[in-house]
Order: sequence, then C-alpha cells, then structure tokens
Amino acid sequence: MRLLAALLGSIIILLFPVPAEAAPTGARTVTLARTVGVDISVPASVNLGSGIVGNSLTGQLGPVEVRDSRGPVNPNVWVATVSATVFITGAGGAQRTIANGQVFYSSGPAVRSTGGGILVPGQLTAAQAVSLSATREAFRKTSGNGNNTVVWVPTIRVAIPTGVIGGTYRGVITHSVA
Repeated sequence: MRLLAALLGSIIILLFPVPAEAAPTGARTVTLARTVGVDISVPASVNLGSGIVGNSLTGQLGPVEVRDSRGPVNPNVWVATVSATVFITGAGGAQRTIANGQVFYSSGPAVRSTGGGILVPGQLTAAQAVSLSATREAFRKTSGNGNNTVVWVPTIRVAIPTGVIGGTYRGVITHSVA
C-alpha cells in the first residue's frame, strides 16, 4: 500500500507526501504493506481560500495520480482510498475544530489515463460527494494488465459549522493505493 498525506487547512490547504513506511506520531503503530510497482502522488500544497461560518468552502485539491508499472501482471487491479483528520486552528478544542465528517470528497472523472483496463471513479459528480468521517474509495482499476496511469482532480467541500472561531484551520487528507 502506498500512502500520500495531504495537510489541509480550512481555508488554507497544504498537501505533503508521506513515505509509505512512515508511521503516525502518537501512541499507535501502523504497519503498511506496499504493493510494489503501484504509486500515488498528490500536489505539494493547496489553499482553498476563505469561507464564512455556517457556509461551505469548496475547492479542488489538484491532480492525484496513480502509476501502475507492474506490466504483465494479470489482472493488475488496484484501489485508491482517501481519508481525513479533523481540521483545527491554534491548539484545537471547542470552537476551534471542524470534524472530518464536515469534509466532503468527490473524485470526479479521470482527466487523463494511459494503458488499458476499466477505471472507476469513487464519486463521479459533486452530488455523489462523501463525508471523510471514514476511509472512502477515491478511484479503482477493476480489470486489465500492462502499465497504466490515471489522474483525477478531486473536489473538497468543507462545511464550516456555526460556533467555530475564525482562523486558519489545518488537517490531513491521506490518499493510499493498494
């Protein structure tokens, strides 16, 4: 499995890649299996702009790309997933946190692809956007062999709850592929 994390700010969104072997800080340990020959990449940083309490803020993360270089493996299928942490400003806490359930993701269609196989977006339209309160499917390849790539440009919508204070909110959006 390959992981790519993205630091998101509610209003400022920053994306940073994290190596697949990295474990999160804190008391828990996560072991990641790597699918050799399948990699995912995301933009270095994104700024969604600013929003108004009680409204939503929407923006695109930029291109997300899966590269599958396993060649003749048949079938060489994969699933890309996405998840998010909460968004906080300052030290977080009451009135300084936007729950990850208020962050919605829509993969949209493939904007570029090479190689064969069937590519299936997780959420083709904004109307199909899913809350990132849990790990969600972003994109998948369901059949085919040979080297391939796919690029999509996901849309993020942050529902800014009433009661939060103004500030620059940051969180992490993680894309994985296996």
